[in-house]
Amino acid sequence: MTKQNEFDSIVEDIVKNNNFRELDNELHHGITRYGHSLRVAKGVYNVTKKLHFHYKEATRAALLHDFYFNYQLEENNDFKKLVEHPKVAYLNASKYYKLTDLEKNIILSHMFPLGNTLPKYKESVCITLVDKVVAIYEQQRYKLGMKLGVYFLFIFNMLTLHK
Repeated sequence: MTKQNEFDSIVEDIVKNNNFRELDNELHHGITRYGHSLRVAKGVYNVTKKLHFHYKEATRAALLHDFYFNYQLEENNDFKKLVEHPKVAYLNASKYYKLTDLEKNIILSHMFPLGNTLPKYKESVCITLVDKVVAIYEQQRYKLGMKLGVYFLFIFNMLTLHK
């Protein structure tokens, strides 16, 4: 079985879940939350498999780590969203899947050192690191480009309005 086929079989039931697919409509780091979660899951799959960790559980939890919707946290400020979203993601994931203790800890602790849950497992630390690397990559590649585009449009409009 190829790596891609194995990855697909591990996450198949999650990516076919219509509620989870709705994350494709949620912006996150300049792309969709679905795209971000998939990128994190693939990274975690590759790292944990190579290190001989519990890669199947880690991959599934990585895919579910941001399973929340903006409306669920709209009352919170940006910092509180960072701290609270793992709990909401865990509650949403547990509605559809019977999560192991490892998966639960991965989802709840993925924002370490923010939040109230400490990573108990090496897989939990792994997703925390992979999620940070992916988030930085996405911020640089997508969000920064979008912001620069908006600034350039603003400057262009200011210059053309004053002619």
